[in-house]
Amino acid sequence: MSHIRFNPWVEYYKLPFGAAAVDQEIVLRIYVATSAQSPQVYCLYRKEGEDTQELSMQQIGTHWYECRMVLPEKGLYFYSFVIIANDEQSLETIYYGKGADSSGIGQATYDGNQVREFQLTCFKEEPIVPWYVEGVAYQIFPDRFANHLANHQLLVERRNTFHYGNYLDRPMYVKNQAGDVVRWDFFGGTLKGIEEKIPYLLDLGVTILYLNPIFSADSNHRYDTNDYFEIDDLLGTKEDFLSLVNALHQAGIRLILDGVFSHVGKNSKYFNQDGRYGDDVGASRSQASEYFSWFTFTDYPSDYQSWWGIKDLPEVNKESSTFQTLIYAGETNVIDYWTSLGVDGWRLDVADELPDSFIEGIRTTLASHKERVVIGEVWEDASNKISYGKRREYVFGDNLQGVMNYPFRDAILDLLLHRSSVEQVCQTLTEIIENYPLQFLLQSLSNIGTHDTKRIYTELYENERKFLLALTMLFVFPGVPCLYYGDERQMKGEDDPDNRAFFPWQTMDQRIFRFCRRLIKYRKTHQFLQKGDTNFFYQGELFGCLRIFENEWTILLVNPSEREQSVDTHSIHWLRSIPVSHQFIERISKQLPNKLLGTDFWIATFEEERKIGGQLSE
Repeated sequence: MSHIRFNPWVEYYKLPFGAAAVDQEIVLRIYVATSAQSPQVYCLYRKEGEDTQELSMQQIGTHWYECRMVLPEKGLYFYSFVIIANDEQSLETIYYGKGADSSGIGQATYDGNQVREFQLTCFKEEPIVPWYVEGVAYQIFPDRFANHLANHQLLVERRNTFHYGNYLDRPMYVKNQAGDVVRWDFFGGTLKGIEEKIPYLLDLGVTILYLNPIFSADSNHRYDTNDYFEIDDLLGTKEDFLSLVNALHQAGIRLILDGVFSHVGKNSKYFNQDGRYGDDVGASRSQASEYFSWFTFTDYPSDYQSWWGIKDLPEVNKESSTFQTLIYAGETNVIDYWTSLGVDGWRLDVADELPDSFIEGIRTTLASHKERVVIGEVWEDASNKISYGKRREYVFGDNLQGVMNYPFRDAILDLLLHRSSVEQVCQTLTEIIENYPLQFLLQSLSNIGTHDTKRIYTELYENERKFLLALTMLFVFPGVPCLYYGDERQMKGEDDPDNRAFFPWQTMDQRIFRFCRRLIKYRKTHQFLQKGDTNFFYQGELFGCLRIFENEWTILLVNPSEREQSVDTHSIHWLRSIPVSHQFIERISKQLPNKLLGTDFWIATFEEERKIGGQLSE
């Protein structure tokens, strides 16, 4: 077979790297060496759902062919190449597309039905939200952070409630034989408790607070909303909320709320199964209810469509015009109401269960407020996500501004737990930064633990050194880093509910806290960690990350193995083009350590030709 080579991660083959903006020129070059004197080379590209376009590639040198294109519409595109080689003895048609692995390098085949297309994300350019991109976030599960009451009590009485007698108790569910929760458990965290701990957040360096749901609900997690316009009375009053918002803003901390719009609570005013809102209120009480069209009943009123089959969570029809009116389109809607009270952003729960038009409606409503942000819970690569048989529009503009970057968390665990090779982890991460527009990548909320995962310290089998590596990568990788409450105190926790224990205020070991504080200060000090380009690399068992913005750089080297590793700068594998001269790389290489101890890291910062910082310090 002829020798053909194309790698979209190398700048000479494809410019720009990764996603391209609408109307931005894209240059593609491919190397083709055949026995034919003048092969015909074409680029085949298509927008998803549309016909394939054929673009002739012009010879620009010995064995090199080039084409240029401009994409007029945002969306997901795919492309490959076809080479027709006609010599005196034979005519062969070769198809060239994405390789079988994730290295970026393509693969040739004679079977056009077997070619795997390269992905090209085309997006609408949008301004980033500065306070968000430059910030550091902290996620709080409100019932489990702080209680302002002196005697460890609940703020109000509530029936069928289990109240823990000690803040050191491990969370548990009280379930019946069918596995349904029959008595919700509470530690008694409050909004005033959070407000009292603002000095702690400031000491840590937090600039963004992300709260799990705070609206009226029956459960401790509050994803079973009872009333979108009311604060849960176990957390406090609306006045308490306004006081918290004001105190946060005075401290320079922004607030992101959890928006749960896929489902509501079975005892909500909208469904009202237990009748607490009246005999004729709610869809399960009256088919004449204004909310009846929101729900799908299979046997009224007892059988209905619910979220993942959980009867506590009746699923809402997001196509309902009256539901859309309530959430984002009406004169008094949920998004506008709380945003007007000072909310700076929204995290959309299970975003893949919200239609794109629904998310876009929220974006439109938020556009009337200055510098607000909406991100979504998406666990996979958001650029090519398919849910309910439909390709999602998350990354293209006018939709989500970012997602919760779970693929980064998976990659960190794959690296530190040796579930994948260092090379494979680099490839996985490079594929993500290739597929995401930079504006989207920088505005994705990066995490190594949330209320839906095991605690990161537990995931790493309580290996403190690996725990420190995970924290370091969180703050060096692109995206807005988000600490799950208590991770800065090395909290343990298995799957839900054990990962939602009360904050260990009695434990005053400050070692990990001080380490996190240094990481946060480091990120807030350097623009390359907030807005910079990213390049992952590896050398043997060593993992590396390069961040660069204008004339400032940082290099992170991580040794995830338990063995000491030698550093050989000549053996470093860069997965994509380095946007600087080889001479500069050589100068930086001379600063790298000769060895790296097992389960350790090295980090340094450079400005132009000057090394300006080494290992993290106070």
